[in-house]
Amino acid sequence: MTDWSVYIIQCTDNSLYTGITNNIQRRFSQHLNNQGAKFFRGHTPKRVVYIENSHTRSSASRREAAIKKQSRAEKLDLLVAEINELKDQKWDKPQ
Repeated sequence: MTDWSVYIIQCTDNSLYTGITNNIQRRFSQHLNNQGAKFFRGHTPKRVVYIENSHTRSSASRREAAIKKQSRAEKLDLLVAEINELKDQKWDKPQ
């Protein structure tokens, strides 16, 4: 199945977190509630800034690993790339 996504979340300190999920809304909510990734114990999620859909679990894991190896500048380039399915939208933390 190709229902997995690779995503990047921007935190309030402008750090970037990369992960994978098969339900981006649920996963972002989990991150907001300090469930799951230990990264968010020291960083507050602000918004989803990148989504790349149509992956299998395996291909999403490989893509996540590749993105995590990139420099910050390369990750920032991804945010404005055509492959970003969010384009100019941002998923902000609920107020």
